[in-house]
Amino acid sequence: MYFMALATDYDGTLAHDGLVTASTLSALDKLKKSGRKLILVTGRELPDLKEVFPELSLFDKVVAENGALIYTPASEEERTISPSPSADLVDRLKKRGVKPLS
Repeated sequence: MYFMALATDYDGTLAHDGLVTASTLSALDKLKKSGRKLILVTGRELPDLKEVFPELSLFDKVVAENGALIYTPASEEERTISPSPSADLVDRLKKRGVKPLS
């Protein structure tokens, strides 16, 4: 079976105890050099991901923030799936005691 892309999670898949091993990075690099696309999919927020995993440039695309953000490491382009909620809505939710998920 031949595949054109690999989409993988970060926490618990690539990273264990917060670390990505050298052998995992080497395997990803080998896959990339074979002409396949690498896609990282994570619930993490992009700034946090950039801080803990500086090797994002290995990936062609990053789907972050539980699917809300598409990031292209090569160009550093960020694209949101939908606009952020209005400040008024956020304020009303806070007043009702609703806490953010992240």
